[in-house]
Amino acid sequence: MNTPSQRLAALRQAMSAQAFDAWIIPSADPHLSEYLPQHWQARVYVSGFTGSVGTLVVKKDSADLWADSRYWEQAAQQLAGSGIALQKLGFGKTHVEDLAESLPENARVGVAPDMLSLAAKRQLESAFAAKNISLVHSSDILAAIWENRAALPQSPVYPHDAAFVSESAAAKLARVRAAMQEKGADYHLISSLDDTAWLTNLRGSDVPFNPVFLSYLLIGQNQATLFVAPEALTPAARAVLAEAGIGTAAYHEAAAALSQIGGSLLLDPAKTAVSTLAQLPDSVRLVESINPSTLFKSIKSAADIAHIRETMRQDGAALCGFFAELEQKLANGETVTELDIDTLLLAHRSRRPHFISPSFNTIAGYNANGALPHYSATPEANAVISGNGLLLIDSGGQYQGGTTDITRVMPVGTPTAAQKRDFTLVLKAHIALAQAVFPENIPAPIIDAICRAPMWQAQCDYGHGTGHGVGYFLNVHEGPQVISYHAAPNPNHAMKAGMFSSNEPGLYRPQQWGIRIENLVVNQPVENPAETAFGSFLCFETVTLCPIDTRLVDTALMTAAETEWLNRYHAEVREKLLPLVEGAARVWLEERTAAV
Repeated sequence: MNTPSQRLAALRQAMSAQAFDAWIIPSADPHLSEYLPQHWQARVYVSGFTGSVGTLVVKKDSADLWADSRYWEQAAQQLAGSGIALQKLGFGKTHVEDLAESLPENARVGVAPDMLSLAAKRQLESAFAAKNISLVHSSDILAAIWENRAALPQSPVYPHDAAFVSESAAAKLARVRAAMQEKGADYHLISSLDDTAWLTNLRGSDVPFNPVFLSYLLIGQNQATLFVAPEALTPAARAVLAEAGIGTAAYHEAAAALSQIGGSLLLDPAKTAVSTLAQLPDSVRLVESINPSTLFKSIKSAADIAHIRETMRQDGAALCGFFAELEQKLANGETVTELDIDTLLLAHRSRRPHFISPSFNTIAGYNANGALPHYSATPEANAVISGNGLLLIDSGGQYQGGTTDITRVMPVGTPTAAQKRDFTLVLKAHIALAQAVFPENIPAPIIDAICRAPMWQAQCDYGHGTGHGVGYFLNVHEGPQVISYHAAPNPNHAMKAGMFSSNEPGLYRPQQWGIRIENLVVNQPVENPAETAFGSFLCFETVTLCPIDTRLVDTALMTAAETEWLNRYHAEVREKLLPLVEGAARVWLEERTAAV
């Protein structure tokens, strides 16, 4: 079964054998991760669509894939000829609404129990109730027909370097237990991998680009157990766990361990799979809330922020070397493809101290490919960077001292007036958010309008969010804060000092070019507040250090204040990076940070 149509046929045959009217394949694993190990990439296997997010629904006579705006063009290309129709999230019905409306009464809908969160289960059951549609999640029929399915990953689990750890695992565990007591919970189950990695101060590489490892953590008031492949733990990792008073058990034993507890269990229903809870006694009372660790780890300590600043210096120095080499290759007439960008970036970042790996798959899109926000070049399909155009590069690194994520756009050849206008609009939006002052604890989605205002003024917009939280040597996408008006504000989105987020407005013209300017920022209290009667206010400290290409700036569209911000930013970039670079990288840095 080498094609999506063949795999759909096999899946429909299995559905028919068990009388299913529809089968849902979400982008999920038992930990409800954003990025999945190969073992759980069922939607990719069946559909051929490789975006990180999407939901496939297969019915008897049709199949649909729901994707958000980041992936519309990519999905349309990858689904062509597959028999799967693209459904654009944000326009029309969701997959839940479609199933509830289109299926007959008493229909049967199936989904794998290890890819279904407790929250999603309830949403589906509520939508299905009016027609008495059954949601069946007892087993995964796809498993029997999935050829050459990848095994579970089992990379070494090791301690986060103690030089970069500002709080012991024991202290973090004590904070979580205090939160459990406040919520009246006897036990707390953590399924999300980044939460477990943060709390234990351990790291791994079971998920591409994310330094996490397959595990569950069950915490009681007097004991805690990490469910993990025991052979994956290094001696140093075992020592960290022992010091924190955390015991270990095999990864697959987590569900059975829950059958032995009583009282009340704290969990995040959006981050817990129904398969994990299959043996939980009915007598256990659920206390449902965001994981306390998710809130705790979103606020970086002063020591963490100091390490992040130094990591940004090292990453910025690597980028100076990268851009200097890239521009020289292009000037020399060498053939450079989008695929070469990732190779060059990795070479330069690998020379910097404490570098571990890329933090996500590099996005390098030239001209029309740059209009695909999550474009990924492949050996079969990639563009040569030549002639005139715009090259968008979104990349990042995992360092012991922090996680980086940066997007820059550079001109190749001579940019047009239209390209410079679009770039400048995005820059104005970026600066608007970078300079924003906002009340402490305001829901992050609300401040999205500050960033978009300059673009809305020109009747332009972009489909993705403006900002996501970023981990500390953890996942490059980390909640709970999200700067996006598409997200319904809730108390967990409150902006607090120490949060680490992205600032990345964009503008995309299909079949022409894409522009995005991304820096990472840290929430800081306003220095020397002018007022105190109206509460505490925060502002952003921009920590990413890399020039923004002024060859694409139309200064006639900039205000004096915006130009001042850009020149001030470039002066800071030059001051902090000059001691770390030499030769061509130093020359490039000085040229690209010249005042406009």
